[in-house]
Amino acid sequence: MSRPSPRTPRTLLRRALVAATGGLLAVTTVAALGPGGPADAAGTASAAAVGKRAANPVTPGDFTGFGFDQCHTPDQRKMNHWLQSSPFFAVGIYVSGDSRACREQPNLTPTWVSRQLAKGWRLLPITLGPQASCQPRFPRYGDDATIIPRPGANGGYSKAKQQGKAEAIKSVGAASDLGIAPGSTLWYDLEGFDLRNTRCRESALAFLSGWTWQIHRLGYLSGVYSSAGSGIKMLDDARVNRPDQVVLPDQIWLARWDGKANTSSSYIREDGWRPHARIKQYQGGHDETWGGVTINIDRNFLDVGQGSVAVPETHCGGVKIGFGLYPTLQPASTGTTPPPAKVKALQCLLQEQGLYAGKVSGFYTTRTVKAANAWQAQVGLAVSSTWSRRNWVSLLSAGERTVVKFGSVGPAVRRVQRTLNAVTDREVPVKATGVFDERTTSALKAWQKFVRLDVTGVAGNQTWRALNSARVRS
Repeated sequence: MSRPSPRTPRTLLRRALVAATGGLLAVTTVAALGPGGPADAAGTASAAAVGKRAANPVTPGDFTGFGFDQCHTPDQRKMNHWLQSSPFFAVGIYVSGDSRACREQPNLTPTWVSRQLAKGWRLLPITLGPQASCQPRFPRYGDDATIIPRPGANGGYSKAKQQGKAEAIKSVGAASDLGIAPGSTLWYDLEGFDLRNTRCRESALAFLSGWTWQIHRLGYLSGVYSSAGSGIKMLDDARVNRPDQVVLPDQIWLARWDGKANTSSSYIREDGWRPHARIKQYQGGHDETWGGVTINIDRNFLDVGQGSVAVPETHCGGVKIGFGLYPTLQPASTGTTPPPAKVKALQCLLQEQGLYAGKVSGFYTTRTVKAANAWQAQVGLAVSSTWSRRNWVSLLSAGERTVVKFGSVGPAVRRVQRTLNAVTDREVPVKATGVFDERTTSALKAWQKFVRLDVTGVAGNQTWRALNSARVRS
């Protein structure tokens, strides 16, 4: 589906406000619409704040992995503990909507958003505004509107569609003020309803069509959360039977509490929103404790964007540094001949650390031993001409201690995967794909258990410290 460029959402938002209100909100700033409060006297956010928010990445971006959502946005302490210990790397946050249960969100600020994004969290900004007219739990407060179920003169449910557009404007205002970058997915929460009620269903569909149309106009992607058997089925049926009459969301988030961590449901067809445009809430409200911190959550599995895909990497002009085994290396004078491919890997890794300036030759030369000794001394290991398993572990794991877990991608993941092959002789090596998969999680948990760390399957601070200090299985 073609979408307008997300280059100027705040300008588009201002124009949409003027059109929707007949100019009454022409002087209202985008910032004043969000939870961050009114704009300053000049009607503009500070340049510093705008610059900071502009640096935030698109969210959720490309990701296949686990997430959670909770009514109240967790405070920073809880997020830090769960980052280090939980399998989750995505979190749903309620940013807008008069019908949300948690209208007050004291922790949800632009600073909170930028901090989580900087730490690698994927955010799922949710709006819970007007609900289906036949949903018995709404209006929740008495002052929150429901979707207008009247077909109108042309039978197009134009009032419901306008409600959807207006709600999208508010949602983008709130998201923009929090620093959610253009191109991110904004989610509308449409709670389950009676799909057999024609006016209720058709007005809800018109509302979501208006929502998505306006979200696109303002430079964001549209996502819809709903029960698999009502709102999501309604969208899927429209996708198949009348796609020309409905503006469909870019991504769907289906609620189906079957305990299966995937993105499938028997309620909808398998070909829709494939590949990589689905989230599934597969477990409802329950307590989970990670890092000593308990939160009541729903569990989700995400497969969005491009999924978790690592970009290729090269080292030293094409030298292979990933192996299933990393043997002990000794000078040829000891009667052994070090494998040239493994020596090349060592020379390359030492070169990347700025310790070796010679040719990556595959020969375990005096110059190579000298660079190896410099590394051993630098990390506090015994200085020797023998390059041991512990030396491999310390060098392969060296680098930034980025938290990585299931669904993570990139150089830090490859460092974990290669190091896991070095800590023990594996019958089935961990492939250094750069994607943190189930095999990597299982291997990491096994090593964590053996060296008596918290068994989380997460490479957090504790794990990186142990790897960098060369704790190995003997």
